Amino acid sequence: MNQPGKIENLVGPIVALDLGQNRVGVAASDSLLISISKLAPLTRTNWKQLLRDVVELVGRLDAKTLVIGLPLCLDGIRGSAALEAEYTAGKFALSLKIPVYLQDERLSSVEAEVELRAAGKTPVEIRDLVDCQAAAIILRDFIAGGQPGLLVPIPLPDCRD
Repeated sequence: MNQPGKIENLVGPIVALDLGQNRVGVAASDSLLISISKLAPLTRTNWKQLLRDVVELVGRLDAKTLVIGLPLCLDGIRGSAALEAEYTAGKFALSLKIPVYLQDERLSSVEAEVELRAAGKTPVEIRDLVDCQAAAIILRDFIAGGQPGLLVPIPLPDCRD
């Protein structure tokens, strides 16, 4: 992966994903990167369907960038969930015609739950909204640049015999 750095010339709209095992939280910015909207979560069944859903979403919103949450451990170590997110981000980088970034998402789900609870949401509503709230936090942090994102390189083909 590339090293984190300040992202120059950021152009919107930007779509952010919070990858979960069964559901993917989705948020998107406007073209001026002023507002962030939480969108309906995507159901995650298999790679092909997830790719179709994201391609459709990117096209419908005319997104210029895709941001994927990178679930690092609290100490910054890449565990199995982070490795899976990096792998999936690499497949998106290969499949889409827009830049794909990874954004540190440590504690985004906890922050999302706190925000939803503070907004008076019930436990059932929190369960249904937490993924997209986390995606909105990931996108907010990415745009703010406080924790610079990592550009996902397009994987090179395997040239081994």
